[in-house]
Amino acid sequence: MATTKPADEAVLTALPVLDGEDPWTAEEVAEVRAELVEERDRLRAAVAHTQAELAELMTEGSDGAGRDPADVGSSNFERDQELSLHNNQRKMLDQTEQAVKALAAGTYGYCENCGKPIGKARLEAFPRATMCVSCKQRQERR
Repeated sequence: MATTKPADEAVLTALPVLDGEDPWTAEEVAEVRAELVEERDRLRAAVAHTQAELAELMTEGSDGAGRDPADVGSSNFERDQELSLHNNQRKMLDQTEQAVKALAAGTYGYCENCGKPIGKARLEAFPRATMCVSCKQRQERR
């Protein structure tokens, strides 16, 4: 009697690789998935934390009435830094969630720009990559 692979395992072995790269093993994909899920959970907590800090900074207000101008400037600077940090963490969280979904859907590892494989080595180094090296370099030159 022939055995069939579970759907999950079939998706895992179908992940794309570049010419000359070894195919993905189930263990390697499980490791990448675990890393992405761990990163997603960490980022969710970080986003929630910075969002709470940002809400607190926003309630302090920037009204300078009765406050030293240096204090107002310092508060504004701190709020801008927190906002920048929050936006960066939010973007990383979105990328990580997108990678987890793509892995589950069987589309993980394909460049969102050209559709070619991103490359196993690149994904092992940067699991939430959405573009191959060539497309990413072109994007950064613009």
